[in-house]
Amino acid sequence: MAGHFEAIAGGGAAVALDEVEISILRSLAVQLLELIGPGEEPDADADPLAALFAEGPSEPPSDPALRRLFPDAYGDGSEELRAAAADFRRYTENDLRARKREDALVVVRAMDALSAEALGEGGAVLKLTADESRAWLGTLNDLRLTIATRLEITEDEESERLYRLPDSDPRKPMVMAYLWLGALQESLVETLMS
Repeated sequence: MAGHFEAIAGGGAAVALDEVEISILRSLAVQLLELIGPGEEPDADADPLAALFAEGPSEPPSDPALRRLFPDAYGDGSEELRAAAADFRRYTENDLRARKREDALVVVRAMDALSAEALGEGGAVLKLTADESRAWLGTLNDLRLTIATRLEITEDEESERLYRLPDSDPRKPMVMAYLWLGALQESLVETLMS
């Protein structure tokens, strides 16, 4: 099971992780939370219906990683399409950011719970419910997109080139994390689809 998810009862998944893997996953999820930014504190007296229609940003983020996580709905195009993309972003980005934060928090909380269990044993088995598995899939995807953007990996990138980076290349640790997260994500997808 080490590094490979397996199905468990109830539609969930389990994977064995060592202390280093737990630490890396937690650190990356926390960094993702910092990148996405804090959400607004819910006002207990606020009208929940009004919150549904709260306006968010209309311009794409300036950070390339955030632009990858929150892309324009209609791509580059005419002025009419840019206006439609701005409207779409205005009414959807806040909710999308909130969901991405919630998913990343599921990962952080799971790693916190495992850290206590893993101490002295060298590792622990992570068991996820079906809902937690979906949150993990979202966060693993967001982490890979963010790292790919930072490493300037494109969709056409030759994966062989990534495997051949010399150990002296300063990008090597992040490339290894990118590849490892991809293997975890693929394993989780296969497990949930079986």
